[in-house]
Amino acid sequence: MGTGTASTNSAKPGMRESLIAAAFQLFLERGYEQTTVDDIVRTAGVGRRSFFRYFPSKEDVVFPDHEQCLADMTEFLAASEDADDPIGRVCDAARLVMRMYAENPTFSVQRYRLTREVAGLRAYELSVVWRYEKTLGDYLRTRYADRRDGTLRANVVAAGVVAAHNHALRHWLRSGGEGDPLAEVDRALEFVRDTWSPDGAQGAAAGEETEDVVVVITKRSTPMWRVVREVESSIGGS
Repeated sequence: MGTGTASTNSAKPGMRESLIAAAFQLFLERGYEQTTVDDIVRTAGVGRRSFFRYFPSKEDVVFPDHEQCLADMTEFLAASEDADDPIGRVCDAARLVMRMYAENPTFSVQRYRLTREVAGLRAYELSVVWRYEKTLGDYLRTRYADRRDGTLRANVVAAGVVAAHNHALRHWLRSGGEGDPLAEVDRALEFVRDTWSPDGAQGAAAGEETEDVVVVITKRSTPMWRVVREVESSIGGS
């Protein structure tokens, strides 16, 4: 998880988009490390103050939407009803992130390739992933508060949802944005739901072959050879 595609700003939508476009143009032409904020604002035709009005740092222009996505996710989880399945809810929250990536495949793939090349951006991305996981975990801890294993369950499920989402996302990005990323993430999240849903253990047990159990009731004084014969007779007739 992390960020998605560039979005507009309600006050000056054109300027924010222009800064993102200028930044990625230069990153692709010169490289990320060789591009300065001054280069970006010069290419976009705006001043430095305009850049920092939208982005606290050069890293933030690479990940322009994660703050809004985190806010949307938090709001979505807060609107959950008591009757909602908490695992289904966090899976749906993860889909919000994938939809954001899917809005602009070209941008998403460009950023993925850039992030793979720059160690500092990978570290930044990890911090974003941690914030998504914490958001999911915070919600689950409130839903599992009455369980003895509530904190453990919440942390493991949140990590599982993030891992499933990122598995599907990376597969899609490595393909160059080909295919349907929403179908990819649905398959990955279904695995999490099958594993952690309330009836998951029962479903797994139902699919396993069970062994027969033979109970023999006899007097304590019965010779052991006769008990063994009765057991063998019961097994043979089953």
